[in-house]
Amino acid sequence: MKTPFPLIFALWGAGLGSAAQYGKVSVVFDALPAVYPGAGAMLGFAVSLVGLVGIIFGVVAGLVVARVRYRRALIGALWVGAAMSAFQALLPSLPLFLASRVIEGASHLAIVVAAPTLIAQLSAPKYRGLTLSLWGTFFGVAFAILSLLGRPLVDSWGISALFVAHAVYMAGFAMFLSARLKRLPPEGPQPVLNLRQIIRDHGSIYRSPRISAPAAGWLFYTFCFVSILTVLPPYLAPELRNMILAAMPLVSIAVSMTVGVWLMRHLQAVQVVELGFAGSALCLLWLWAVPGAPLACLALAAGLGLIQGASFAAVPQLNEDAATQAKSNGAMAQMGNLGNTLGTPVVAAVLLGFGYAGMPVVAGVACLMGLGVHLILGHLRNRGSRS
Repeated sequence: MKTPFPLIFALWGAGLGSAAQYGKVSVVFDALPAVYPGAGAMLGFAVSLVGLVGIIFGVVAGLVVARVRYRRALIGALWVGAAMSAFQALLPSLPLFLASRVIEGASHLAIVVAAPTLIAQLSAPKYRGLTLSLWGTFFGVAFAILSLLGRPLVDSWGISALFVAHAVYMAGFAMFLSARLKRLPPEGPQPVLNLRQIIRDHGSIYRSPRISAPAAGWLFYTFCFVSILTVLPPYLAPELRNMILAAMPLVSIAVSMTVGVWLMRHLQAVQVVELGFAGSALCLLWLWAVPGAPLACLALAAGLGLIQGASFAAVPQLNEDAATQAKSNGAMAQMGNLGNTLGTPVVAAVLLGFGYAGMPVVAGVACLMGLGVHLILGHLRNRGSRS
């Protein structure tokens, strides 16, 4: 089986567009009060609604995408994303803008379920660690690009220009993938989709130590990564702060694509995730002992980088058929959004109550819980295979 790397990169490019559905509003958030004066706290929903949709409908997205089929779901979601960005470029009233963000949340979910499922199906087994580690970088790369290019575009041409650029980007990938994504491996029978089945599948997904394992770890990864990057800056030396904050996501990506890929040639993806959690917990102990230590911050980013790519690679290793992989990717979307949503408020509350020392302790406990849940689920898988 040959791996069509140009097509893999195109699917990754679609993932960058889905990450930008989050990031484009974060980049312009400080400019939104001028567009919607008097909106106050309601503007917070402009960012959070996409994540809220993911928390509620993550698993449902996996079931819907498997039912609709992966190519059709991906291309449809890209077109919907393009349409929503084009509509947002008109700067509609706030209720309509927020409604478009809900629809965009559904588009985002479909992409982050369908694209990695397709990447796993199109990749030869020996390259899945590499291609899914590449997929795992999509959020970090997209936010870096938006920081470098998105903000200057807004400063020069206004908020609408960023939304137009995103609409064009999404439409371009929809057209390219519509033409190129033709011959796919067999996708298996279409699953039944109704309310009773959705409820039943939620239970079966989270009871399964195979389907739920990547998502269970991903919850604790996202809890740590986003919260640490958000609350750490005041505790870094001012002259090094910007350099460290810019370097941490890049170190995570670099380690994921190099050391992580190399380790997955010798270990199972779940074992690499476990190493990442253990290493991250040790680095957080280092940060507790030496507050704001630059090398500890970069080492922590490296540990989290091992979790990043290997978590996505674990999906096809633990789940063979496309429909089950879609369920697992849907659960990852659900738990990832939950971790993103809970992480920063929880860690910020701990900082208020206990000061700096509370932050590495809480994050370290979260890493140990991520390690623990993988060890427990691994034990359940081994016990199930022996029985």
